[in-house]
Amino acid sequence: MASILQASTLLLAFTMMFTFMGDRAVAGGIFRPSQWALAHATFYGDETASATMGGACGYGNLFQNGYGTDTAALSSTLFNNGYACGTCYQIKCYQSSACYKNVPFITVTATNLCPPNWSQPSNSGGWCNPPRVHFDMSKPAFMKIAQWKAGIVPVMYRRVPCVRRGGLRFSFQGNGYWLLVYVMNVGGGGDISSMSVKGSRSGWISMSHNWGASYQAFATLGGQALSFRITSYTTRETIIAWNVAPSNWNVGLTYSTAVNFR
Repeated sequence: MASILQASTLLLAFTMMFTFMGDRAVAGGIFRPSQWALAHATFYGDETASATMGGACGYGNLFQNGYGTDTAALSSTLFNNGYACGTCYQIKCYQSSACYKNVPFITVTATNLCPPNWSQPSNSGGWCNPPRVHFDMSKPAFMKIAQWKAGIVPVMYRRVPCVRRGGLRFSFQGNGYWLLVYVMNVGGGGDISSMSVKGSRSGWISMSHNWGASYQAFATLGGQALSFRITSYTTRETIIAWNVAPSNWNVGLTYSTAVNFR
């Protein structure tokens, strides 16, 4: 009797511990804003933001894919070899006569890379040279916080959760033996660290990071419904999007889901 009671007590304790750890993991999976830090911001392109289309993250037409003009290219210090694609930042102009005093901040999404310019000094033209933290914003976004004629302004910035409408979206490229997937509309931390694909007649296949927001699998997956397992780079939370694409999926198409990070 005593042994049964002891076993029951241990089982109850284990259950309580598992439940607590599970709750904590869920709470930990919600991305929280970072502390404010100092950087600088410039802009590229004109008022149409046409120069921001495409970009190193591979989001293509930013209007059609929900990012609009509130975007920025990150210096390589922030870009993190493309793992920062999709991350969101609040940016406010700081201690410059060009700042608009009535604008507390603007929220932008990282959609591009601002490459180093080693032909220019880091404090005079080479704004995105490492180890500088720099935001090269779309001109419409820059004009919301400062007078564009200033060219460059000091800013305060912080990472914030990305608030997205709807679920993750997967844009397919490649061929019958190579699947290249661009992941868009990522909520929460906005970023992805790893990804796997599962066909309706296969197990989980690990995908490698190609560049920007794209992942690839060298596998023959035609004629199978596809599901994806995605892990956030920042929070390490993993979610599964089941049956994202039907068995007659094709490259050149984008498939939407109902799941997203928080």
